[in-house]
Amino acid sequence: MKKQVDVSHYKFADYMSKRRWTSVWHQLDETMRTECHRVLEIGPGLGLLKAVAGLYGLHVETFDIDPDLNPDHLGSVLEMPFDDGAYDVVCAFQMLEHLEYSDSLTAVSEFGRIAGRFLIVSLPEARKFYPIHLTIPRIGLVTLRLPFPHLRPIPNDFDGQHHWEVGRSGYPLKRILKEFADACGMTLSRQYLVPENPRHRFLIFERS
Repeated sequence: MKKQVDVSHYKFADYMSKRRWTSVWHQLDETMRTECHRVLEIGPGLGLLKAVAGLYGLHVETFDIDPDLNPDHLGSVLEMPFDDGAYDVVCAFQMLEHLEYSDSLTAVSEFGRIAGRFLIVSLPEARKFYPIHLTIPRIGLVTLRLPFPHLRPIPNDFDGQHHWEVGRSGYPLKRILKEFADACGMTLSRQYLVPENPRHRFLIFERS
């Protein structure tokens, strides 16, 4: 395996949009609500989750194939150097689509092997939704999603980074949910689109 992008890919002005910030909030929220202490993040980018989690007393270790990102552990997700159940929580945010789909299932199997309690994943959603934000008295901010009418299947064309995405031709959500659950050997407890950023879909698996 080899890295797809240089560390410069994560330049703040180009990479960290306001919508992506909201997804990072959900990453932190989902990780902290597990109330676990042994957390491993796969594909951490510049390590934003680890840095912010540390401010709240949550220690996160990181794993990546790229030494330029200074991960705590270096290696391939297809064969990870950890014992079974080595971590309570394993997280992989917006990274599995960078693998061929068959390799992503192998990686999810490895994640499930080393995750003692939870596996938290986010994936790119190919279908377009337009968020509408409304402020309702006594209720507060409400976000609605208007689906874009896709009249034809969305082709699954490799763009140099993403080999596949949820909703592209051949990769319906139902298939991905089943095959990921089978691969990790865990139960899907929740899944949702980020209200403020419907480009990102979260999947939360738990050990039965």
